[in-house]
Amino acid sequence: MKIMIRMLALAVVFAAASHPAGAEPPAVGAKAPAVSLPSQEGKTVTLDQNKGKWIVLYFYPKDFTSGCTVEAHNFQRDLAKYEKANAVILGVSLDSVDSHKGFCAKEGLNFKLLADTEGGVTKAYGSVAAYKGKTYAARNTFLIDPSGVIRKVYLKVNATTHSEDVLRDLATLQAAK
Repeated sequence: MKIMIRMLALAVVFAAASHPAGAEPPAVGAKAPAVSLPSQEGKTVTLDQNKGKWIVLYFYPKDFTSGCTVEAHNFQRDLAKYEKANAVILGVSLDSVDSHKGFCAKEGLNFKLLADTEGGVTKAYGSVAAYKGKTYAARNTFLIDPSGVIRKVYLKVNATTHSEDVLRDLATLQAAK
């Protein structure tokens, strides 16, 4: 019970984390900033490797925390739906490759988690959050079309319903093309 309370407290902390001034996320219609980061497998992943597919680029605060685990589980649960919609999921946090590897193994995640240990990509996407002197990735998501243009921006998302929200918007955007 104490562990559950602590995990919920951390979720509240991450939800309340503030964005530093001047760190604005890229807007809908903008070209997605470049991404080149190692995955949990230690291999570099770029957006260009996924050209021709929709990309769900989601930023999250920390591996092994309650909200981040719920969000990741829901993306994993819906992975076949994303694949059917020609979409890939890429999660990004400031955690290390080893942390991502352990998180994926423990939680049964089969999509890529990218280690932005220097924070450059997180900054480029205006997704830096600070709390009590520590820096985390804010819980933001960018839906990027097959040509590399941002089509939807989600800020401060609800981890519980987020995957369903993205799938619904993905279907709407694809139907409009």
